Amino acid sequence: MKRLYLIRHAKSDWSDPSQSDFERGLNKRGKKNIIRMANALKTMEIKPDLIISSSAKRAKKTAKGLAKQLGYKEDIMLLDRLYMCEPQEWIETIQNIPEQYRSVFIIGHNPEITDVVNHLIDDYIDNIPTLGIVGFDVAAQKWDKFEHQSAKFSFFIYPNMDL
Repeated sequence: MKRLYLIRHAKSDWSDPSQSDFERGLNKRGKKNIIRMANALKTMEIKPDLIISSSAKRAKKTAKGLAKQLGYKEDIMLLDRLYMCEPQEWIETIQNIPEQYRSVFIIGHNPEITDVVNHLIDDYIDNIPTLGIVGFDVAAQKWDKFEHQSAKFSFFIYPNMDL
């Protein structure tokens, strides 16, 4: 079975108003929450085979932080298309995952991540908070056959939960 984890980037740094949205990094709380959420993933015995991230600085730093904490040594795939995109681009990104990967993290932004998750689940989540992680078991045998019916909701966790 394939597993997919959709992750919103950690809390971003707004201290420099002259900085572009794309170039904003992470604040202290965001960096701290990476460790908290990585520990939750370790407890759940979750480790990715592949990490895909938006190329925006805060998403990239989140991806690198999770990779470090989880002992992920492979390259992180950075995609410009995951920054300020339509939810369909997320679906296409999933459908283009190389077949050898079974456990995949995709790190991006709101509102797109919330929209994609709500497209994939039968319920409704009002907002995926920063560093929220939504896990899915994927029934499709091949990533290129992925569609909303092939994603079975597994869990939703975020830093302010009692983990």
